Amino acid sequence: MIANISQQDSANELINLYQSKLTDADFSGDIDTSYATRLVTSTDNSIYQEIPQAVLFPRTNRDVQLALEIAQQDPFLSLTFGPRGGGTGTNGQSLTPGIVIDLSRHMREILEINEQEGWVRVQAGVIKDQLNDFLRPYGYFFSPDLSTSNRATIGGMVNTDASGQGSLVYGKTSDHVLGLKTFLVDGTELNTSKLAIDKAELLAEQNSKTSHIYANVIEICRSNRALILEKFPRLNRFLTGYDLENVFDDSLTTFDLSRIITGSEGSLGVVTEAKLNLTPIQPYKTLINIKYDSFESALRNSPFLVSANATSVETVDSKVLGLAKEDIIWHSVSDLIQDVPGVEMQGLNMVEFNGGSEDEISSKVDSLCQRLDQLIANKEAGVIGYQLTNNKADILKIYAMRKKSVGLLGNAKGNKKPLAFAEDTAVPPENLADFIIEFRELLDSYQLDYGMFGHVDAGVLHVRPALDMCDPEQEKLLRVISDKVVALTAKYRGLMWGEHGKGYRSEYGPEFFGEQLFNELRKIKSLFDKNNRLNPGKICTPLDSSDQLVSVDAQKRAWFDRTIPTEVKVNYEAPINCNGNGLCFNYDDNSPMCPSYKVTKDRRNSPKGRAGLFKEWLRLQSNKGVDLIAAEKQLINHENDTTWWERFLNTRKKNEYDFSHEVKASMDECLACKACTTACPIKVDVPTFRAKFLNFYYSRYNRPLKDYLVANIERALPTMAKFPNLVNALQSNRISNFFVERLIGYIDSPALSKVQLSKLVPNKYFYSERSFEKLSDEEQKSVVFVVQDPFTSFYEAELVSDFVQVISKLGFYPLVLPFKPNGKPQHVKGFLKEFKSTAKTAAQFLNTISEYNRPLVGLDASLVMCYRDEYNDILKESRGDFKVQLAHEWLATIDIPTAATISPSKFTLISHCTETTAMPESKNVWQGIFNKLNSNLEAVNTGCCGMAGTYGHEAQNQENSKALYESSWQHHIDNAAQDEILVTGFSCRCQVKRFSGEKPKHPLQALNKLLD
Repeated sequence: MIANISQQDSANELINLYQSKLTDADFSGDIDTSYATRLVTSTDNSIYQEIPQAVLFPRTNRDVQLALEIAQQDPFLSLTFGPRGGGTGTNGQSLTPGIVIDLSRHMREILEINEQEGWVRVQAGVIKDQLNDFLRPYGYFFSPDLSTSNRATIGGMVNTDASGQGSLVYGKTSDHVLGLKTFLVDGTELNTSKLAIDKAELLAEQNSKTSHIYANVIEICRSNRALILEKFPRLNRFLTGYDLENVFDDSLTTFDLSRIITGSEGSLGVVTEAKLNLTPIQPYKTLINIKYDSFESALRNSPFLVSANATSVETVDSKVLGLAKEDIIWHSVSDLIQDVPGVEMQGLNMVEFNGGSEDEISSKVDSLCQRLDQLIANKEAGVIGYQLTNNKADILKIYAMRKKSVGLLGNAKGNKKPLAFAEDTAVPPENLADFIIEFRELLDSYQLDYGMFGHVDAGVLHVRPALDMCDPEQEKLLRVISDKVVALTAKYRGLMWGEHGKGYRSEYGPEFFGEQLFNELRKIKSLFDKNNRLNPGKICTPLDSSDQLVSVDAQKRAWFDRTIPTEVKVNYEAPINCNGNGLCFNYDDNSPMCPSYKVTKDRRNSPKGRAGLFKEWLRLQSNKGVDLIAAEKQLINHENDTTWWERFLNTRKKNEYDFSHEVKASMDECLACKACTTACPIKVDVPTFRAKFLNFYYSRYNRPLKDYLVANIERALPTMAKFPNLVNALQSNRISNFFVERLIGYIDSPALSKVQLSKLVPNKYFYSERSFEKLSDEEQKSVVFVVQDPFTSFYEAELVSDFVQVISKLGFYPLVLPFKPNGKPQHVKGFLKEFKSTAKTAAQFLNTISEYNRPLVGLDASLVMCYRDEYNDILKESRGDFKVQLAHEWLATIDIPTAATISPSKFTLISHCTETTAMPESKNVWQGIFNKLNSNLEAVNTGCCGMAGTYGHEAQNQENSKALYESSWQHHIDNAAQDEILVTGFSCRCQVKRFSGEKPKHPLQALNKLLD
């Protein structure tokens, strides 16, 4: 034990010295040795976990070169490195116990495009969707299409030779690489591209490390050409690691060293730039969704579909379809993949045709549809129906559902989760159905559940068996199944890794290649990295090395999870279940998913990062003997509260390391927007476990003053609202602003309504038991209760007044309920015992009101959703059955008279991100309401505005808040007339006013005018 501690201290000293040398050498990127960053980087989209020694985030090519050059000096020769991109690999390709070189944070520049020649040059950290968004106006796209395209980097695609949908037509990444810039382990710059063989041989004759590589690779691949062609089957999806076959063209007249690097999983060098061939966008697309009575029918029918000359044929099974139907994503595709009456859909094939003209694809589409009609009429091939769409937006929606399938499988109930470890097998397409039948028999023999989806046109199917890795016996089963799948793919002349690379499956390489060819791979590794310092153990080891290949038995995430008590895992299910799929790294600024990650590009500040940090915090607390379940109950029930003095003393211990501080730093960046609760396929609900963490954290450490102000704002507002002019004057002058910002940390507080709600709404419309009893039976039947919230009632009283008028104009009787604090601000800041008390009081009141059996309607999405989510969590069965709707939900239940006489109007709607993710149909509902009033409402997609409750008011968040607004909202605001913009969120309206000078209206305010 003492020796282990000494070794660890020595390793830490070495890393600290290396960091110091890098800093002295003007390394311009970030160097992070914190446990939080190393922990977040220790996982990818696989089942494995390897905590690195440090993480480097280079900004330039020179940074990468410096990192490697310095590591060539004594005493750093023992350091190893692993390049990392988006971390989307399913087999641990980017995991390393050494130093991670992460190119995804800063090296995201598109450097050059040649429109005439059809190529682009990019840095390795450029994201696939980012690149295609850039290329679209030029009429091009980078064609390898991954399910992880919104977070996968080009560098990662190069290193894994990624492919994806449509690979029969578009090929793999290597088919589009025109050139690479790679830095070898000693910092040597290697620029590669396709060369005439005589030029390549001239290069090989020079006296340098790179010429030595050229000479030997040419010799290895040329002398073994016959064996290579004999050994490697002719499959579209065929990954060898180092592409021995395609370095030469068929006639051996050209040589391309880039082919060896593409697919090498970072084991030969660090790729920093890529020159890529582009594909012209085909303007015409048609997608046919073909439905089957069984998944086997879908598989057996696929060769027929491929023969129809389709661009791609994708498939999903009934399990994946079922999970999609339970997810938010189904709202966007339910009308495009309708059930067939009287027959259960058990499989789906998605067949895409595209071309440069309508005529080019119409005959293919017509021919296939005629054949499908015959199959349906004759009840053949298991075809039960099909739907056709030419709308590009609809096609993208369907593919978005298909892409999300990867994550959806991870959201299976129970301890057994579908896992990626033998799920990218590739066999000849004509063998696929028989292969899958045997594969299913294998899994069925172990009584395992599984889901399937994939690329049937290429013979690749993603099969994910459900296992509980916390059960050592089931972990052993993973090894058994892996071995048997290797044998099964060999039987059907295929390959275990057809799309996702080797990673921790590298141990199967020798068996597949045979000793002679595998030794040739090892020779190539020796040429590039003779001391095995780049991603050691992946693909192969140097020829003279005794180092071992990595194994499927390597350390897994579950090894950490096992030490967390079962009851703790059940209580904190959401973060525990995070499977690392990384959808929260979504590049799209117009996606509401995790604004804090988008603006910081720090993976600690993402749902995946926070889930991983919180899970480790749970593990460390449990290992210390802390009973987290009991502690949480005690804290919420006011038991065993620590004193201010005890917390003060703990806060003063600045030199005492506590991992809790690193977790809190990540939680502080969360905007509590709740997009992760629905947009994440695993439903990782960060705001909920964040509140619980803060509740624990501040039982040990003192809170800042600003937290108390936020937690008590709802109770203070009714009094403050009585003196609006005084309060507004106090908080708007420069002197008070200076002290509030310096002492408390808040800026730009919104102004109270100058006229109180009681003066804007007639007294008869305020609820009391007596006022309700005075109403006639007819009036009581038409009552709509307005549930007040602190924001609209005290900062936008005119909006509540407008809503009262809307209710009245639509023939109903509005009754404004007395203001009752909701508790949302308390929950956001982790005051859970106070929140429980507030929620209990509000729930009791609203349950009483709900006995009238009349609608209860609120105006702010974050507060209304709090009644549904946080109240259920904190109160559980004592919450009661009351239901508070948002305005559009109530309006959707009533008949709004069509008004053709109203002058046509046009509006732009921007929805609150909480509303967008929790209620995806809300935009359509608003559009339907305005259409009835002869008004066009255009709903635009945006991410978070950057305000998110109090986040945008905190001084420390100003830079991020503004950046979020500018990246997603500003162009919509600038491009629309101010009186046309309608915004549903209170915090969003405040943010727009802050940066544009004008406050937009809520849709209800426009509706009120239209109803006049």
